[in-house]
Amino acid sequence: MKKRQFLRYMGSAAMAAPLLPLTLENTSKNVMPYPGKDSEAFWERIRKDYKLKPDYINLESGYYNIVPTPILEKYTEHVQHVNYEGSYYMRTVQWDNKKKAAARVAELVNCSEKELIITRNTTESLDMIIGGYPWEKGDEAIFAVQDYGAMQVHFHQMEDRYGIVCKKVSLPNHPKSDEEIVSLYESQITPKTKLLMVCHMVNVTGQILPVRKICDMAHSHGVEVMVDGAHCIGHIKVDLAELDCDYYGSSLHKWLCAPLGAGMLYVAERNIPKIWPLLAEHENDQTKIRRLNHTGTHPVHTDLTINDAVDYLEMIGVERKENRMRYLQRYWSDQLRNVDNVIINTPIEPHRSCGIANVGLTNMKPSEMAQTLLDEFNVWTVAIDFENVHGCRITPNVFTTLDELDQFVGAIKTMAKRA
Repeated sequence: MKKRQFLRYMGSAAMAAPLLPLTLENTSKNVMPYPGKDSEAFWERIRKDYKLKPDYINLESGYYNIVPTPILEKYTEHVQHVNYEGSYYMRTVQWDNKKKAAARVAELVNCSEKELIITRNTTESLDMIIGGYPWEKGDEAIFAVQDYGAMQVHFHQMEDRYGIVCKKVSLPNHPKSDEEIVSLYESQITPKTKLLMVCHMVNVTGQILPVRKICDMAHSHGVEVMVDGAHCIGHIKVDLAELDCDYYGSSLHKWLCAPLGAGMLYVAERNIPKIWPLLAEHENDQTKIRRLNHTGTHPVHTDLTINDAVDYLEMIGVERKENRMRYLQRYWSDQLRNVDNVIINTPIEPHRSCGIANVGLTNMKPSEMAQTLLDEFNVWTVAIDFENVHGCRITPNVFTTLDELDQFVGAIKTMAKRA
């Protein structure tokens, strides 16, 4: 969809105010004190695109991003259209449309459309690589104990099935330098190491890892790198050509705001022939990434809505959204970093995090903390309590107001004073 058409259907929606121009020249002078500053009026307008439950302040956008009304309306149209055409749609254009959606995402993340497929989520994407890798007994895989559990479980399944060796590192919450992180992974590499999994943005703390430096190091040892980018696409700028990784998976129903059940997998073209498909596909050409993409009959209207989600992101602006998300996180976390009994489990350096951060209390367990925030202060979040991360993951969104974050900061300060 062209941007002009997109703005037209947004304007026709039942909204309280017209969309502000991207230049923001006629907004108020209430600017933010960080680079990439915008007027609060722009974000107040964006908030009107969301139907938000009034019972609580939603600071848990990390699991699933609420779909903005303009995208949701297009999704409904796609459901109706597919239902209207029925099997005609399914037998004629569904695959071409899915391919077009993949090409749109490939353009967004700067890779070839020959290297990217639409999946259902990050777990499916990365488990497809873990399960389809040509493992041999004694091969080694490296990952962090802070990585997402589903992928860790699948690595261990390969350990039981093929006799590979799983080696783990533990990421510091406050690294001294990029080199500390790179060296941590490098210390586990041996001639038997085949694959290293690394988070682009650690889901429990929001820490952004130096992926390109890790890839350069690993490649110098002949080791491939698989990146978990579940929280990155639609959140920060993702440039796969710049990262130079071998595999990259993400969930598009998170920060890109596509409907539930949308993900993506990137496989560097040179690696496509070596990966066994999770499910058999009719494509027999070993060099074609489509051979990895058999999903059977699935909600194809979700695939169609990916285009609308990219339109919406580009309307806001990728860089503008990233700056806003980082601003919101720093707005609340900077106020709490020197408060007694409060621990911020996310690095302080701006380039090491964006919209996600984690806060803990020395006088309260994470589960109690999350429950208290909800019961007493009407703040919805999630408790994280394992390894070196003990606190609540805080994930505001573009609809989050500064007033809501002020209420959250006040709640944490109140809870921190309790015996």
